[in-house]
Amino acid sequence: MIIIGYLASALIGISLGLIGGGGSILTVPVLVYLFGVDPVLATAYSLFIVGSTSLVGALPKYREGMVNLKTALIFGLPSIVAVYATRAYIVPRIPDPVFTLGSMVVSKAMFMMGLFALLMVFASISMIRDKKGAADSTDVEPQRFNYPAILLEGTVVGMLTGLVGAGGGFLIIPALVLFSKLPMKQAVGTSLLIIAAKSLFGFTGDLSHYQMDWTLLISVTALAIVGIFIGNRMSRSVDGQKLKKAFGWFVLVMGIYILAKEFLK
Repeated sequence: MIIIGYLASALIGISLGLIGGGGSILTVPVLVYLFGVDPVLATAYSLFIVGSTSLVGALPKYREGMVNLKTALIFGLPSIVAVYATRAYIVPRIPDPVFTLGSMVVSKAMFMMGLFALLMVFASISMIRDKKGAADSTDVEPQRFNYPAILLEGTVVGMLTGLVGAGGGFLIIPALVLFSKLPMKQAVGTSLLIIAAKSLFGFTGDLSHYQMDWTLLISVTALAIVGIFIGNRMSRSVDGQKLKKAFGWFVLVMGIYILAKEFLK
């Protein structure tokens, strides 16, 4: 299982390099089911892995002019505050068990995995839906910011990231296009920087609550980063849109599997 786990760690980065996102949705299941990490701790590890991997992925995008720093700052600040507050104050105070439904006792670990699985299902729908028209659009609108919507969306995404440890790119990219009027390619690059910042800041909120296995954490992160470079190279000869849709179906099946595994015991 450990060897499979390390191979899957590289897949996290490969998917990010190939389709510009989606890799973070694999991180928690890989840590929980292949490395045997506690689900709550896995969400903390995921923040570090996703944040470091996204930061590396954002650097070439920045050099290509595909990162809008002003937008990243405006959207990123409420996300950073929300994810840090969630990891430092909300997650440690979630009771265990969370609630009881008849004879079923929903533990904190079950609750976190169930929440993550629901996120996987929503993310998969976003990947499966055909967004070719939006992605191929070359119309350039003057940039303007819908500040109330950005503040609300940034806060919601930050809290969601803090709860489940996923980057939330499938929420951030449409928000940047809709509320900040960014072109799609620039929205992808900008989202990577936002994900990196909020994930890494969020991880610092966990440092006083958990004993980290740095050997595992650095190993998985390094393999995911290697995977990014492999994915970037492969993306030159692979149809990213078709691959994204296929990956979306895989994520949907995984999300349903996790829900069944956790709640139909």
